[in-house]
Amino acid sequence: MTTEFRVDPPTAADERTLLQGFLDYHRGTLLWKVSGLTGEQLVQRSVDPSSMSLIGLVRHLSEVEKYWFHRALAGHVSPPKHWTAEHPDGDFDLADPAQAEQDVEDFRELVKTSDTLAAGYSLDDTFTRPGHDGPYSVRYLYIHMIEEYARHNGHADLLRERVDGSTGE
Repeated sequence: MTTEFRVDPPTAADERTLLQGFLDYHRGTLLWKVSGLTGEQLVQRSVDPSSMSLIGLVRHLSEVEKYWFHRALAGHVSPPKHWTAEHPDGDFDLADPAQAEQDVEDFRELVKTSDTLAAGYSLDDTFTRPGHDGPYSVRYLYIHMIEEYARHNGHADLLRERVDGSTGE
């Protein structure tokens, strides 16, 4: 495994640059953890009894990006791609090894769009999440996303080690 997918966040910068740097670092960590694996390896459920897989994490975090940046912040409404009411865990349960490479590419594109959307707001700007009391600040959104990625990258670490023995921070 190589770390070409992530760049260390800055250690001294303005708040926006630090938040974006940490979010990018965690997004890159996820890409690092799924790099170099086959579709079969990416869908492998390697920690029983969980249905979690590496590609499931990519699909899940794609939905998280789409919900928070696209829907909640920017008001773009579109149905989830990876789950339905009938399959609420479809991001994990319906993963297809033949689709894994496209799932990673879709994730990359969602991240680019998320960054473009967020760039149009200041950290102090607020929004209301559908179905929740508000307001939420863009600052909160960045912190929440960093937390979300950090937690799931811990899962990805364990899953990757179980798949092929690769470890790394």
